[in-house]
Amino acid sequence: MHNYIIAYDIFDKNRLRKVKNIAYSYALGGQKSAVEAPLDAKSLKQLVKELNSIIEDNDKVNIIKVFSQTILLAKASQITFEKNGLIIL
Repeated sequence: MHNYIIAYDIFDKNRLRKVKNIAYSYALGGQKSAVEAPLDAKSLKQLVKELNSIIEDNDKVNIIKVFSQTILLAKASQITFEKNGLIIL
């Protein structure tokens, strides 16, 4: 099982509500149009299937795998918090 960030930008308000409901049904929590979800391969496949049945060409959904180790690019630096938080600057 891996953690994923599900981020979405949906053009139509009705589709947005449906996508949000699906995303949050898999999620631990989130903010506005981005949620974190622990998914195994079967759940990930089901999530993609559900979202594909709703979204249209002008909508955008990104599902991003969160690695257990931080990968820093360019001049990024890492600040770690005591309670499982991370900021990359």
